[in-house]
Parts: sequence; C-alpha cells; structure tokens
Amino acid sequence: MSDPHLPERRFRAGDPERDRALTVIQQAYEAGRLDLDELRDRQEQVLQVRFTDEIAPLLADLPEAHGLEVSPGSPVVPQPAYAPLPAVAEPDAGWSVSIMSGRDELVHSGITRLTNFAWWGGNNYDLTEAMGPGRVVTLELHAVMGGNEIYVPDGVRVIDRAVAIMAGNDIKPDAQGDGSNGTLVLTGFLFWGGNTVRPASSRRHKR
Repeated sequence: MSDPHLPERRFRAGDPERDRALTVIQQAYEAGRLDLDELRDRQEQVLQVRFTDEIAPLLADLPEAHGLEVSPGSPVVPQPAYAPLPAVAEPDAGWSVSIMSGRDELVHSGITRLTNFAWWGGNNYDLTEAMGPGRVVTLELHAVMGGNEIYVPDGVRVIDRAVAIMAGNDIKPDAQGDGSNGTLVLTGFLFWGGNTVRPASSRRHKR
C-alpha cells in the first residue's frame, strides 16, 4: 500500500512523451478543434513541460488524446470500450552520421523526427514535403565544427531548443513563418557549429 504521508511520485517528461503530445495537438488542429493561436500556445506549453503529469491538462479536452498514456498507467482520457483508437505513433527517420561529408536529403511526408551527428560536415535537408498545416517535425541535430542547411516552405514556424557552446542555429528572417504551414523544432548539442534554416525558395533560385 502507498503511504499517504509520502509525496506522489512524479516522472520526468522526455522527447517521446512530448512528441506524442505534439502529434495529438497537430491532429486536433487538422480536425478543426484548435485554431492557429491555440495550436501555437499548446505547442509551446508542451515543449516546456518537465514532468509527465503536466501534459495531461493540455490534452484533456481533445478526443484525439483518448487512450494516450503520458505517464506509466495513466491515460489522458480513458479509452472508450466501444470505440478503440490506435495508439499515436510518430515515424522516426532514425540516426545518421556525417563526418567530413554531407548529402542532400529530402524529408518525406509523414516523418516527424530525424537525428544526425555532424563533425566537420553536414547535410542539406529539404522539408518541403514533410511540413504542412498542423504538422510538427523535430530535427535533433548535433554538430561539432559542422552543421546542416535546412530548407523550409513558407509559413513554417521554427522553434530553436538546441544547446550551443560558441555556436548556434541561424534562422533566416525570411524562413521564419507564422505556423500556418507547420512547426519545425530544432534540438541537439552544438559546439563550434550550427545549422542554417533558409526558405526553400532560396534553394530553388540557386539551381
């Protein structure tokens, strides 16, 4: 039995929990349950949570959260027996490494997470297919004396959550949108390096 005199145990939230919550919010926006301002506000709040029990209040009024567990054994909204829904899943493009090299990579529609480590190198990521209204794409990009070029379509909101030492991400003003065409979240550790986010139109003009 639990001791009522002991504080309730809390669990730290990680990227998997935040990603699942962001996916639910995205689905609610696409279904017309949230407007653009509400979408952006809830995305910001999810990205700031420290414990899993802080996520549930942000999703409790969304049917898309039925059955979603944000802490062990605690669904946001109990799954109704008469209408089972599939678990929320986010396609992960996996992990790649770029050492004194790089490549052009088209991030396909449906991918919501991608991870890369660049050392004296980096890739060119084209997100024109991956982004769209209500979509959230997270790029976990670690760089040491290197970095990546990221190309986004118009209307994409870019949120920079990377940790940088003598480095940083460069988000060009004309690449920062209002979020009407999705949200790009940048995470990762940067040392003497960083990533540059540019509008996709600038790449087309270079060709």
